[in-house]
Amino acid sequence: MLDIRQLREEPERCTERLRARDPDIDLGPLLALDAERLDLIQRVEEQKAKRNRGSIEIGELKRTGKDASAALAEMTRLAQQIDETDAALRDRTERVEALMAALPNMPHDSVPRGDKEANVVLRTVGEPPATIPGLRNHLEIGTAKGLLDFERGAAIAGARFPLYIGYGARLEMALLQYMFAHHVARGFTPVWPPFLANRESFYVSSQLPKFADDLYRIETDGLFLNPTAESLLANLHRGEVLDADSLPKDYVAYTPCFRREAGSYGEEERGLIRVHQFNKVEMFTYTTPEDSYEALDRLVAAAESVLEGLGLHYRVVLLASGDLAQQSAKTIDIEVLLPAQGRYYEVSSCSNCEAFQARRGVIRYRPAPKAKPAFVHTLNGSGLATSRLVAAILENNQTEEGTIRVPEVLQPALGVELL
Repeated sequence: MLDIRQLREEPERCTERLRARDPDIDLGPLLALDAERLDLIQRVEEQKAKRNRGSIEIGELKRTGKDASAALAEMTRLAQQIDETDAALRDRTERVEALMAALPNMPHDSVPRGDKEANVVLRTVGEPPATIPGLRNHLEIGTAKGLLDFERGAAIAGARFPLYIGYGARLEMALLQYMFAHHVARGFTPVWPPFLANRESFYVSSQLPKFADDLYRIETDGLFLNPTAESLLANLHRGEVLDADSLPKDYVAYTPCFRREAGSYGEEERGLIRVHQFNKVEMFTYTTPEDSYEALDRLVAAAESVLEGLGLHYRVVLLASGDLAQQSAKTIDIEVLLPAQGRYYEVSSCSNCEAFQARRGVIRYRPAPKAKPAFVHTLNGSGLATSRLVAAILENNQTEEGTIRVPEVLQPALGVELL
């Protein structure tokens, strides 16, 4: 959530930055409601102060034996006014909060303006694999080798629920273990969070209210299935005031992730490209505003190091303002090449949300002893998601003999060099 005081003080500047996200954003209705809310706050405070003075006056009249009926009648009228003003204040407050919750974060000045077409490739690392005759896409070769079984997955749960089997299951598990241990070795604190969360948690992380239709939910219990461990780790210090000396706090968690992914998708997004359930290792950082962009570079480097360890060619992309998630001020994606399609696909998204989530979750730190608490900055980064990573391994590591080379770092876990 944004700072309402900044919107009041710099409406034109804030409108300009927000329209880089959505050209239809208009702060006018929000600021008008906020002005009404501030006026009602002042009015109800004055009415309550008048009521307090009236109570003292009535007490004095009764103590001295004087007629207090007129004063009592005035108190009755004043009480009704207070109830009406309180009701109006609740209405304006709820409407302001709803409009605030719908606003996206303001993009950092280094973010290019525009839609997806304005994304900038920052660097390309490694060489794409040499083209081999008979190259098959990951779905074809994974099915042929008994690693993937989407038909049985669909029979169990429905379309776009993958089923890994045999060495496919072992490859998935080996990837998760490798990535989790890799980040722990880099100094991230391991976390095994609940895989379900309540409505407040998803509000803090910014999945709610805007993306309710993308979430799987359990109505009976008021819980939601996790779409990304960011949603869980963003609540790890909800309502707390952290010591400055304890920052940065770097966490890494594994979770299965569930996304409804409503809509229809083309042939190029079959197989593991867009699924309803996948596994992911997620990095999350709490830090000070002064250090948050250095922390973003650190998350990107950690994600890149996983791909370097796996020997995969990739590129690093700075997202434009129109391609950012609601909570993000700046996002850097890492994409791998799927040579059977000749296209790059995101396997990691690293974002600095600045104080957006911290303000929703009232997560602060004390810059110095006895100093006033300030909001932390929160950052997240995939470290990585396995579904597209498995697809990349199956497509990039094919040999002319029709086998798949197992990345060296995963060979001990699988016990083989070729699949």
